[in-house]
This record gives sequence, structure tokens and C-alpha cells, in this order.
Amino acid sequence: MDNTPLPDNNKKWKLKLHEIIYEADTPNGKLFDILLLILILASILLVMLESVKEIDLQYHFWLNVGEWIVTILFTIEYIARIISVKKPWRYIFSFYGIIDLLSTLPKYLSLILVGTHALVAIRALRLLRIFRILKLARYLGASNQLTSAIKASRAKILVFIFTVVIIATIFGTIMYLVEGEENGFSSIPRSVYWAIVTLTTVGYGDIAPQTALGQLISTVIMILGYGIIAVPTGIISAEYSRSTTTDEHPKKGVANHNQDHVPLNTLSCQSCLADKHKDKAEYCYNCGHPLFIEKD
Repeated sequence: MDNTPLPDNNKKWKLKLHEIIYEADTPNGKLFDILLLILILASILLVMLESVKEIDLQYHFWLNVGEWIVTILFTIEYIARIISVKKPWRYIFSFYGIIDLLSTLPKYLSLILVGTHALVAIRALRLLRIFRILKLARYLGASNQLTSAIKASRAKILVFIFTVVIIATIFGTIMYLVEGEENGFSSIPRSVYWAIVTLTTVGYGDIAPQTALGQLISTVIMILGYGIIAVPTGIISAEYSRSTTTDEHPKKGVANHNQDHVPLNTLSCQSCLADKHKDKAEYCYNCGHPLFIEKD
């Protein structure tokens, strides 16, 4: 008598579902993610069209039906993501899990609470999945370098911002004394507001100097603004250039994080949801769980 245990069809079904939902390298995974992105874009378009009164008055019923269809499909997808992983709470409380939940709830909440329907626009955050679909995660090193450059420059930038605030306060006070309330400079805070708007070259035009001296001062502020705008860009560019040079020529004895430029895949571990595994990796680097479905 053959005592070989029967295959766990339920387990294999969950593994296959996980491969389709969380893997973007397989044909089924790519198709699923592309359809999901189209659905997200369609849902955002529906919300935008519904905000136009003329369109909403004429097509409100069909827009509402479309929204419910999208919401139900998102609900099914959310449930499928939960049942296809071994530890559902890891997905539920992950960044994408929270985004998926928040993008599904507003339509249901609109049945109870008035004014929450517009929150469905949060579905746009789901477009972040495009990084996984197009395998752009490997190129995020450049964004990490930019983030590091901004962090390294924060002290200089804070000093720069503090200096700009002082300059705006000084010029605002001067303009308050020169122009006066009759020309719209009714208080020092309002005059400082004008100075900041002018210094940043925004120029709303709600307040404008009327005297010749005031116009001369505003001209100086505008010219000064063009020079000030370039300062933070130069600070961050210098730090970015320095960090790039360090990565390309690491110090002796210091390991470069991506010096081997190992290609990554898009597979997410079914157990711990860790991603960014190396291509051809068979086990999760985080928990050791097998990454691929066992073949019969």
C-alpha cells in the first residue's frame, strides 16, 4: 500500500496565489500588477471626474457604479494578499498593507460619514508599486544618495533658512516704515510676508510698494532672491557629489554596500514579506524561508 502523503493542494494554491500577487517577474505576476495599476488609475480618474459638477450631474449614477466596482475589486485583492501569506499581520501592518486598507475603506465610510468620499484619492499612493513592477528598486541607490546628501546638508540649510528669515524680517520692517498702512503694509508681520513672497520670487501681487523708495527696495530684494535660491541647491549638490565620489572610490578596508552590483528580483517572501532578494536566490535572506514554489 502506498503511504506517500497526498500533496497539500490548499498550500500549493496559496503559494501560487502568492506568486501571482507578490512576484512581478513572472508573466502572471506582471499581468496582475499591470491590471492593478490600470485599476488604480481608473479609480483616480473616476474620483476626479466626480469632482467636476457638470460631469457628476450628468453621469453620477455610472460614476458611482464604477467606484463600487473598483472598491469591491480592491477589497478582493486586499483579502487575497492576506490569505496568501503565512503571517497576515506582517502584511496588514506593513506600509503597503496600510495604504491598501486606507484606499479601500473610504467608499464604505461614505455610506456612514458624509464628506469622506474624496479620500479615495489616496489610492494614488498605490502607484508606488510601479517600482516593484518595473524593477526600479535597484535604481533607488541614487535616491538614497540624495537623501543622505540632504541629511548631511541639514545644518547648513538650517543656517541658510535662519539667515533668510532674518533678511526677510529686516526688509519687511523697513518696508513697513517706508510704505505705511496706506499702501497695504498694515503691520510688520504682513510686511515680512510680502518680503518673503518677493524674496522667493513668487510675487502674488496682493501687496505692492507705491513709493519710489519702496520700489527701489523691492528691486534689491528681487535681485537678492535670485541669488538666494541657488544657495541650497549648491549645498546639496556639493554633498551629493561628495557622497557619489565616496561610493565610487570607497576607502581601503571599508566595504561598499553595492560594490558587486548584484541584480535584484522582485519576489517577496511569503513568510516575512522581505523583498530585494538577489536573482536566483532560493531562500529568503531574512528568515530562510524557501522563495519558490516546489515543483511536482
